[in-house]
Amino acid sequence: MEISKLYLLSSSLLLLLLATRPCPSLSDRCNPKDKKVLLQIKKDLNNPYLLASWDPKTGCCGWYCVECDEITHRINSLTIFSGDLSGQIPDSVGDLPFLETLIFRKLSNLTGQIPAAISKLKNLKTVRLSWTNLSGPVPAFFSELKNLTYLDLSFNNLTGTIPGSLSLLPNLGALHLDRNHLTGPIPDSFGKFASSDFYLYLSHNQLSGKIPYSFRGFDPTVIDLSRNKLEGDLSIFLNSNKSTQVADFSRNLFQFDLSRVEFPKSLRSLGLSHNKIAGGLPEMMTSLDLQFLNVSYNRLCGKIPVGGELQSFTYDSYFHNRCLCGAPLPSCK
Repeated sequence: MEISKLYLLSSSLLLLLLATRPCPSLSDRCNPKDKKVLLQIKKDLNNPYLLASWDPKTGCCGWYCVECDEITHRINSLTIFSGDLSGQIPDSVGDLPFLETLIFRKLSNLTGQIPAAISKLKNLKTVRLSWTNLSGPVPAFFSELKNLTYLDLSFNNLTGTIPGSLSLLPNLGALHLDRNHLTGPIPDSFGKFASSDFYLYLSHNQLSGKIPYSFRGFDPTVIDLSRNKLEGDLSIFLNSNKSTQVADFSRNLFQFDLSRVEFPKSLRSLGLSHNKIAGGLPEMMTSLDLQFLNVSYNRLCGKIPVGGELQSFTYDSYFHNRCLCGAPLPSCK
């Protein structure tokens, strides 16, 4: 009996000790290989104040700009955003093999080219290298990262042509290449992205040539090709069978007859201003639930159809056309 009491007492004490013993937090469970790489990244970036929390005496999962997987404790996110940081993206970034999110954003003193070392990060799903002073080409190696769902290289100084191989990414749902200095045509393969809910932003570049024929079957949710030097017949893209919601083709050199176009019923925003578009506004536009419309600075003629949302837009949405008339413009003579 005494032995049983003694056993129960010792068991209770052991449970009490285990219960009161502090469990290591997630921040303490830092993979030593990842920690070494992060400290190298900090060194390569000249030990910026933004990364002051990256102290080798503490666990890396608790560091600023870093996230770890709760089970494996491997670094899966590196988000360096808006700080006084200069230099180039270190090659050492490529030594974080479990990284799923990589962001360098709003860092005006970040320069150089996008390093090829990023191509080693096969688990990447989100890449945002935007609002920096990165230069050089859009790397074709991004097409090797088959898990990518979101690629944002906007607001940089990237030059050269767009690699058509980006369309091979099976899971990509959004591509931002806007606000760069890209030249050449839109790759023909860009009409073949696999996602049924695709967002394509190529605005504010120096792209030229005609819309790829493959765009006849391309059905993005959002497409922005504005402020380029694109030309030709845009009507091959616009048809009623699509589910596009936002389309901006303004400030290009497109030239076609608008009166022959049938727009998607899903369209909510349409920008066609500053082109060479002729014809008139088709009557079917009265059936669209438009929240934004601008067809100004073209060569349109005829009466603006009455109905739907067309009279809810201001004079600025229609002015500077050849002979367009009717509310909200002056009445037709």
